[in-house]
Amino acid sequence: MTISKGATLPDASLLQLGENGPEAVSLADKLKDRKVVIFGLPGAYTGVCTTAHLPSFIRTKDDFEANGVDEIICVSVNDPFVMDAWGKATGADKAGITLLGDADGAFTKAIGMDFTAPPAGLIGRSKRYSMLVDNGTVTVLNEEGSPGECEISAGETLLDAM
Repeated sequence: MTISKGATLPDASLLQLGENGPEAVSLADKLKDRKVVIFGLPGAYTGVCTTAHLPSFIRTKDDFEANGVDEIICVSVNDPFVMDAWGKATGADKAGITLLGDADGAFTKAIGMDFTAPPAGLIGRSKRYSMLVDNGTVTVLNEEGSPGECEISAGETLLDAM
């Protein structure tokens, strides 16, 4: 099932790197009674993800906050060590973007946003998307037609749709 506007996101256990190593993060806890932006991308350190998608949310973070967004979460099918290093390398951590690893891709598959592109070495990865979620319900959903594109799912586009 592909997630759609008006749908409730399934709970998921995602991972982030904490002081003592990987820590489970309940997505349901992050969404309860909050307005949250979630964007998914094919992979940390990959081209468009690093040069366009993540930077679009770093640039727009203050504008999202001004519009009542409590948190911006980036989800990728990567381990929490890679997500932590990528956050530091890009400045996303200092900007306040939460980077969560969907290490086994369970959340990405549950919302129907998984894809595989063997020629690029991308197996079981996430399509590029962004969504606004209000108390667990998707109120805006923007999905790219191709993982190499970043216009529909960019921070600016989601902000304009609010």
